[in-house]
Amino acid sequence: MQSLPGFRDFLPEECARRNYIFARWREVARRYSFVEWEGPPLEATELYKKKSGAEIVDQLFNFTDKGEREVALRPELTPTLARVVAAHEREFKKPLKWFSIGQFFRYEKQQRGRLREHFQLNCDILGEAGLAADIELVALCIDVLRAFGFGEKDFVVRISDREFWTDFLREKDVPVDRWDGLLQAIDKFGREPREKTAEKLGKLADPVFTTLKTGGKSEKLGKFVDGLRVFGLADFVSIDIGIVRGLAYYTGIVFEVFDRAGKFRAVAGGGRYDNLIGQLSDSSVSLPALGFAMGDVVLGELIQEIPHVCQGMEKAIANDRKIDIYIVIAKEERRADALKQIQQLRDRGYRVDYPLAPTKVARQFQAAEEAGASLAVLYGDEWPQLKIKNMATAEQELISQLA
Repeated sequence: MQSLPGFRDFLPEECARRNYIFARWREVARRYSFVEWEGPPLEATELYKKKSGAEIVDQLFNFTDKGEREVALRPELTPTLARVVAAHEREFKKPLKWFSIGQFFRYEKQQRGRLREHFQLNCDILGEAGLAADIELVALCIDVLRAFGFGEKDFVVRISDREFWTDFLREKDVPVDRWDGLLQAIDKFGREPREKTAEKLGKLADPVFTTLKTGGKSEKLGKFVDGLRVFGLADFVSIDIGIVRGLAYYTGIVFEVFDRAGKFRAVAGGGRYDNLIGQLSDSSVSLPALGFAMGDVVLGELIQEIPHVCQGMEKAIANDRKIDIYIVIAKEERRADALKQIQQLRDRGYRVDYPLAPTKVARQFQAAEEAGASLAVLYGDEWPQLKIKNMATAEQELISQLA
């Protein structure tokens, strides 16, 4: 029996790569003083129907549970975060800088860079309305990718301002209830046939296409880039007014990260969602917020694409897999003594392995080499002395006991 379509089995090699990604995510988020949190994988379906937009709702893994509740596996984290913060915001000093690493599910067509489950890093800042928070968040996103070894020649952060387009629609006297659909159509410009986008936009097609071609002017985005320039990160970003983001709750600056070669889907994306917490709390809590998500599927593909980044990952994984000591049991009557020593070493934090069954000595030394052990310790004819072999230099010595 095989796994379900769009779902992955993580064998040791794949699991090591996944954990490498998780470790880099966690390391950089903590470097920026973000604290980790987590939400449940299952939520009320209504949470997504109210706040995520029609496209996400159509992709839900949802069902009726045994308590007759309509529930869904989470397709994203932001609605959960907004729900949690709306309920507990008085318990925390502002601004909040939170991150999470979790698994998410969307029932959608499988294609390159898109499965039906994925893991993603979510980083959010809550309680700060100023542009400095937007700059900090994008700086974090850039540094996360730099931690893997990517440089400015490998990826670009395309930034935009959703308010630019809501102002545009307001000037055109477009009813507010049509905005979400039109913004989604603009967001898909270039990713679907021009005729299809024009059909969705109707009379707005020509002015929208002209604006996308000429580019829009935004003082806010100019200040944003200047802020990143102070960090020395301006070369990683470009203004692209065509970035809108498809989710309905975005309100201000939005951004997406792409590889420079244009081979892959967006590596990451996010933006401001200042109204979402208020909407979920029936206006009892008003808190500006912004965040981004970075998925493991496209990121993993991009790592494999860039040779020096891939080599860095494989080297780190190989080093992490190495053990400190391999205990060679040459005489089975010494096994009990060896096991006692093994437990003492493990209690002190050393990575130790040994043969679970009687094995030829040559094969045990081979196992020590394959495990990347620094030392091999032989329990044999020399007992109560131990023979120590440095696996890197092949030097050997006799000692009375392990230090």
